[in-house]
Parts: sequence; C-alpha cells; structure tokens
Amino acid sequence: MDSGFASVDAVLDTLASHGYLADRGLATSVFLAASLRRPLLLEGEAGVGKTELAKVVAQARGAELIRLQCYEGIDASQALYEWNYTRQLLHLRTAEATGTASAEDADSLEDALFDERFLIRRPLLAAIDHRADVAPVLLIDEVDRADDEFEAFLLEALSDYTVTVPELGEFRAETPPFVIITSNRTRDVHDALKRRALYHWVEHPDFEREVEIITRKTPQVDESLARQVASATSQFREMGMYKPPGIAETLDWASALHLLSETSLTEDGVDATLGTLLKYREDQERARRAGLESVIQIALGA
Repeated sequence: MDSGFASVDAVLDTLASHGYLADRGLATSVFLAASLRRPLLLEGEAGVGKTELAKVVAQARGAELIRLQCYEGIDASQALYEWNYTRQLLHLRTAEATGTASAEDADSLEDALFDERFLIRRPLLAAIDHRADVAPVLLIDEVDRADDEFEAFLLEALSDYTVTVPELGEFRAETPPFVIITSNRTRDVHDALKRRALYHWVEHPDFEREVEIITRKTPQVDESLARQVASATSQFREMGMYKPPGIAETLDWASALHLLSETSLTEDGVDATLGTLLKYREDQERARRAGLESVIQIALGA
C-alpha cells in the first residue's frame, strides 16, 4: 500500500492544505501508520479532532471514508454484513410466480438466495472487500463504547484483513484499508488491540495553534478576538470541567461573539454566550464561580 505521503512534512502540509492543523507528533503517527500498514489508535478527550483527522486523511488521499460507529451492544454482524431479506423474499415470490420454484430446483433456488447481490456490506466488510483503486480509510469511531467481545472480533479481523461469510467464503483485502481507531477513553482499550496498532494521544491544541485554527476556520473573526477566545478557552479547560470545550465549541463561541458584534471579551458578552462553549450547566456554574472577570483579564493580555 502506498502511504500517499512522502514524509512527515508532507503530512503536515497536506493536512494543513485541507484545513487540519496537526502537530508534528500526530503527523508522524499518521505517516508511520500509513507507511507500515498498521492501524492508528487515537485516544484523547472528546472534541480534540480525532474523527476529523480521519475525514481529512480520506480527502487528502482521495479515498472513500468508511465509518464504523461503535456503541454499547454492537456485535460482529452489525459491523460486518447482513442479508437483504426483503430482496430475498421478492426473489422467492418471483420464482413462485414464474414457476421456477419447483422441488427439483429447490437447491439451486436456495443457493441463489445467498448470492452476493443479496449481501449488504456493513463498514468492516466494505473496507476489506473494497473495489476502488485507492484503499479506503476505515474509521472505527469510539471503540471504547463497545464491549470486550467486539474488541476481540476487531482484533482478529484487523490482524490479516480477512473475514469469512459462511455462505460465500473468505474475503481478503488485496490492499488493506488505512484504519484509524478512536477512543475517548471512557474505559481502557485492551492491550492486545494497542499492540496491534500504533498509538497517539491527541491533546487539545496549544494556544498559538488554536488561534490559527480559529482564524482559518472563522476568517470573519478578528485576530485579536481569536486570541482572546483561545486564551479564555484554555483557562476553562484547566478548571476540571465535566466536558472540557473542544475545538468545535471554540469555533462556535468565536462565531457567536462575532455575530453579536463583540470585538473584545466582556463579562456580559462571555456570560451571554457561555452556552456555546460549555454544554453542561455544572461547567457553566463552575466557570462563573471561578470568576469570568479574571478569565477575561488574562485573555485580554493574550
């Protein structure tokens, strides 16, 4: 599999050209995962850009993004395949109507019901049995929401990119997909899966990078306001919030302030728009108890 990236610098430049400002550590992980044909496990708090990275990598490679969203109770069949029972039933009724559903044709009719045309490929099978010239990017999102049995299934499937459909046989990826696995670390991912993948902890952006993200994504926002927003957001993250604000919330907050014609942070303006940044009442109360005025004073000096 061609990694699609000539170097770590090429990853940085390519991601930036698609609007994603990665740090060098993350760019290095992407380069190595693509070059070594290894899954990349990204852990970090919600909102730091893990899922967005997969989307941008797919765009940069000109590849399809196939997303497997994990959740409590997901099992192998929901990730792999299922049969299109409606089409199978229609096929049976057509056979009956045309008189081809006789006893002597029963075996061939049954075989026909489990033809690939009735197979619904779920994300994992679609990524392994892809027909595109460029291997897709398989995003296994929020794997920490799934249970241990599903993790074990994923580990087996990703070990050699081979899965078996009993009625059809084995499907093997000629060119493996580029796999990105994300976790918000609501529970620990098993060591076996970590050993199979390369690992990177995704931090919230540092101050200067977050300022650049705001100015790129919301060009209507003045740079001085962008710097104040980035500074205040960084302070809120250090208050031990139940849900620290992510990049998306920061961009929403900057846009909201701009729409309200705020050119600089004020206590009234911050208080009125706090809900665009902090999405839990307890976090908003914690921010107000800590003192919005002190946060603003530090931000004004940014």
